[in-house]
Amino acid sequence: MTKLKLGALSDDKPVKLTVELPAPVHRDLVAYAKVLERETSQIIKDPAKLIAPMVERFMATDRGFAKLRRETQESAAQQLSGARPK
Repeated sequence: MTKLKLGALSDDKPVKLTVELPAPVHRDLVAYAKVLERETSQIIKDPAKLIAPMVERFMATDRGFAKLRRETQESAAQQLSGARPK
């Protein structure tokens, strides 16, 4: 069995966005949805539903983003508490 980066999709309340994808990316998204259907036995009627979990997974595994986000949050907390930054 192939190990995909995405698992079953959660049922969350979405925020509507409009995104334009290049045709090759859309074809890959459709192909990914078909593979994910086989792997999870979950029917994916709209491959666009994969975009949010893919972006979420990408951001969760981006170490540079995590570091900068953590530094930004620490800086904001220090400003609120009146502490001096390191």
